[in-house]
Amino acid sequence: MRVRDWQDILEDVVESDADPAGWRAAGGDRANGIGEDLYFGHPAVGVFHVKTYARNPYEVQGVGAEVARKIDDDLDPLFPAEPGEGGMFGVRQPVDDEDEAEAAASELEEVVQAHADAPTTPDALFEDVMDTLDSPAYGPMEYDQYGRPDRVDDLADTFEEAEQLLDSELDDLIDENVDRGFQ
Repeated sequence: MRVRDWQDILEDVVESDADPAGWRAAGGDRANGIGEDLYFGHPAVGVFHVKTYARNPYEVQGVGAEVARKIDDDLDPLFPAEPGEGGMFGVRQPVDDEDEAEAAASELEEVVQAHADAPTTPDALFEDVMDTLDSPAYGPMEYDQYGRPDRVDDLADTFEEAEQLLDSELDDLIDENVDRGFQ
């Protein structure tokens, strides 16, 4: 297992050629220390684990690794199959320029108007928005911004060695970047 910057892991997710709607995720607070744990999984791509912390309101730092090459029968129940209470997530690359942003906004406006004019479901709206924005990864997610869902604990137990290594790497990163006291 190779530990890398968390943004490199997200880049792997974005650049995969997998079905964008096949991704699932679970996340929440770290068990020990500041920051968050997030697991992304896709049956054809694998399972990725990232640990992050907000250094300040404008900068997130973290580490991650690929922890499995596929979601097998043992891992499948550890990821949500439906949106549930945690909702949905989507990953998107930033637009390159103002023209692309305006075109995307125009297309998005049409999608929202179409859903406003016809009977629809929240899931259908979300999927159409993700398709319009060319999201390379989206799907159901169980996430708790104030705690740690049981799924995240179960994934951490399943990938115990990776959990310990990534915790250590993130703690080192935090210690390098956090000043204690006044200067």
